[in-house]
Amino acid sequence: MRKIGAVPKLLYYANSGDITGIKTGYVVGYGSVAFIRIREKEEELSAEEKAALMKIARSSVEAAVRGMPLKIEAPPYERLREKRGAFVTLKKHGQLRGCIGYVLPIKPLYEAVSDVAVSAALRDPRFPPVTVDELDDLEYEISVLSVPRKIENIDEIIPGHHGLIVKRGYFEGLLLPQVATEYGWDRETFLKHTCLKAGLEPDCYLHPDTEIYIFEAEVFDEADILKDA
Repeated sequence: MRKIGAVPKLLYYANSGDITGIKTGYVVGYGSVAFIRIREKEEELSAEEKAALMKIARSSVEAAVRGMPLKIEAPPYERLREKRGAFVTLKKHGQLRGCIGYVLPIKPLYEAVSDVAVSAALRDPRFPPVTVDELDDLEYEISVLSVPRKIENIDEIIPGHHGLIVKRGYFEGLLLPQVATEYGWDRETFLKHTCLKAGLEPDCYLHPDTEIYIFEAEVFDEADILKDA
């Protein structure tokens, strides 16, 4: 595998409960060893690729909320057919209305965006399902993730650039990079809020059994696409 520029890597483990928010009962786990292609840096998506993903997110939500069938066709962009992690954030009048994602690259990007957009609209346990009357008021934001990387030194964390995952036992929490920017958090504050998101004490990141992962994300909304066009 090294001859084609790939190395074996133990990925961050996640399960279906991380998508639904339901941690009890039976879940499907994803993880173990995968071969990851080495890249110096992921190139940013083009305006056309971003627009295609945004159209998929919006059409998926509208079809699901209206109870209509939807068949997502593979887009004519190779990078959107690569497996990537992704989150979709929904806002209504500037307020969070739902946010769910795949941390790991378990599906082609366009399929991942469709899946998590519907989950954000209908299955985020923090909110009631989106209704038909709300569809025109929804604002969409997509985050395309790099593979999470475990760190031993919190000095590696750059707020606003990195997203965070903290894990200890069955507890885990994730915050996207833009959250630290929106609230003006420094490194320690970002860590504390990620610990709280996991249901742990604010200083859980100091505990020797707590695992900390960082990841990067390309984040864009519909206004960004218009600016890039």
